[in-house]
Amino acid sequence: METIQWGILGCGNVTEVKSGPALQKVPGSSVVAVMRRDGPKAADYAQRHGIARWYDSAEALIHDPQVNAVYIATPPGSHCELALQVAAAGKPCYVEKPMARNATECQKMIDAFTAADRPLFVAYYRRGLPHFNKVKSLIDNHQFGALRSLHYRYACGQQRTGTPDSWRFQPELSGGGLFWDLGSHALDLFDWWLGPLQSVRGHMLHGSKGSPVEELVAMTATTDAGVSVSGDWNFISSQYRDQIELQFEQAQITCSVFGSTELRIVSEDGEEEILDYPHSENIQFGLISNVVECLQTGSSAWSTADSATRTNAVIDKIAKQ
Repeated sequence: METIQWGILGCGNVTEVKSGPALQKVPGSSVVAVMRRDGPKAADYAQRHGIARWYDSAEALIHDPQVNAVYIATPPGSHCELALQVAAAGKPCYVEKPMARNATECQKMIDAFTAADRPLFVAYYRRGLPHFNKVKSLIDNHQFGALRSLHYRYACGQQRTGTPDSWRFQPELSGGGLFWDLGSHALDLFDWWLGPLQSVRGHMLHGSKGSPVEELVAMTATTDAGVSVSGDWNFISSQYRDQIELQFEQAQITCSVFGSTELRIVSEDGEEEILDYPHSENIQFGLISNVVECLQTGSSAWSTADSATRTNAVIDKIAKQ
């Protein structure tokens, strides 16, 4: 099988542990070039991670003849533009989440890769984590009867990700604020577990001082199977909370999106069981293994451009209400 020789566009923090080393560790995969606009930082990353070449130009990396697949790890504001260049070069692409700033940009990306007849994958890596796979199997096999409702509560306390001058707080770079960056992980999980969300309703509240990004978000939705879905996100809370509650006919399961890898199962008679599925050292390893397998064998992808676009569309609906 051909080795997948990756070029990374944007070798920032997410690539240090979560993804970059996984691209090197998965069998049949290697990183041969990296790019960052700040050339010295790109050179430093390449030296520290044992990568042969570095660039300060996206075009140069994309057209490197030894690069046969591209990983876009820049802020979402540049995803669409860079992905269109990768498609034009006829190379497969793995892009960070959220896929883009909005569903319109996502569709442009899908159209370009469809025309180029090349695959496009999105880094919703929770689809490759064992405890979330366990939840999906419990939903699908009806071990505790049918799932009736899912509710998610998130409050980030004083641990706002980044400073006000970071890309997450600049809508032109992020699409919005922390809901685009953090909320998209939960929404993608719901889509994967339950199928596309229907009848989405919600609202966002911004800061009283004219903050350009959202501080409070609430949503409700349903699914084809009749599951009631709700969630609320509080990015200015003085406390921290991160909990999904899944109410089945015969049990309740709770888990975390970002924190603990435990599943807490309480049966209808009150018996409690805790299952733990620790993460691998490089959290994207499972999903990247699937991406490499897809590229080498044509097998089915876990996280596709179509599913990622649905998540962006849900965010769009909430943002416009």
